[in-house]
Amino acid sequence: MRLRLLLLALGTFAVGTDGMVMAGILPLIAGDLDVSISVAGQVVTVFALSYAVLAPVLATVTARWPRHRALLIALTVFSIANALTALAPSYGVLLVTRVLAAAGAALYTPTANAVATALVPPERRGRAIAVVMGGLTAATALGVPLGTWIGRTDWRLTMWLVTALGVAAFAGLALMLRELPQPAKVLGLRERLAPLANSRVLGAALTTFLVFLAFQTTFIYYTVAAHPATGGDQDRLTLLLLVSGIASVGGSAVGGRLVDRLGPRRVILFAGTAATVLSAASPWTLQSMPSALVTSALTPVAGWAVTVALIARLASLDPANAPLLISLNSSALYLGIAAAGGTGSLAMALLGDRWFLLAGTALMTLAVGVSVFTTRPAPAPAPRTPAVPDPVQV
Repeated sequence: MRLRLLLLALGTFAVGTDGMVMAGILPLIAGDLDVSISVAGQVVTVFALSYAVLAPVLATVTARWPRHRALLIALTVFSIANALTALAPSYGVLLVTRVLAAAGAALYTPTANAVATALVPPERRGRAIAVVMGGLTAATALGVPLGTWIGRTDWRLTMWLVTALGVAAFAGLALMLRELPQPAKVLGLRERLAPLANSRVLGAALTTFLVFLAFQTTFIYYTVAAHPATGGDQDRLTLLLLVSGIASVGGSAVGGRLVDRLGPRRVILFAGTAATVLSAASPWTLQSMPSALVTSALTPVAGWAVTVALIARLASLDPANAPLLISLNSSALYLGIAAAGGTGSLAMALLGDRWFLLAGTALMTLAVGVSVFTTRPAPAPAPRTPAVPDPVQV
């Protein structure tokens, strides 16, 4: 059982690495395909936007497919797309391959979570999902710095690494995972989007969108932001990304404990404020390697604590429909990443390579402001005054 969960996590590790490693190899892509870094950054936008749009659509279209088949088809599409990315002769072809890779990722991740819950008893489903989603956290900690280091001379080697991870996950699941029962109820697209009619759910999704828009506005162009500290050296950049990735794992763990102790609202507000302060200081702290290392360690702790708290907050609004709400949160997350490619590029054009970081600060401030209002406890109903009986007529 544990092995099959780990194989599912290997797939999410591949997906997470694919989605986030571009931040470490953008200059190489730009140079190889003869485009600017801001234009190269749009490959992240295309992948994230395609994922956000396709995830609910593909979940609906493939709802009646056997889950085993859906996982293998998703990994096949994902692996082929990344191989084509590695072979892309031009920027236009590269964008097409990223859409295809996003389609495979958008089908794989929700299906893997559903399969994880079917492999274990009900009382262990939360831990099973944590194992599978741990692949995404591991991608931040290991996949991104490893992919950046491997691709330090040729970005195409990084994409071959992601392809190999997808193929390994496919082979493992093809051999070790047997057919699984279909879900008892199949939801249509309208039913999947229906929770957004709830203002509190919509507010939570909006906060997630703004948080990831803020973080990714700077992270996508991290090579530019950290250039004063790294001097363009890929080994130094890899070190910063490794520290950031390890801190992300710690941030998730710390965030979970704080949510259990303080509640989601306090963690969102406190950690969000800390992230805002760190972002405001980054135009100065990313100027040298020692202070950049400190920033790379602290910022992900605050950021991932917010992320965990946002998910916990959303799930608490309707525990019976938590998986559906979390899937909407994932779409909001990827929409934020998609929009960040454009906002980061615009911010660099307007503010320059150093001060564009303040755009992320402004967006994070907005996210905290929205969360102040959208996470307020619902007012308690007014106590009812007992009715006074009419006097007895004599």
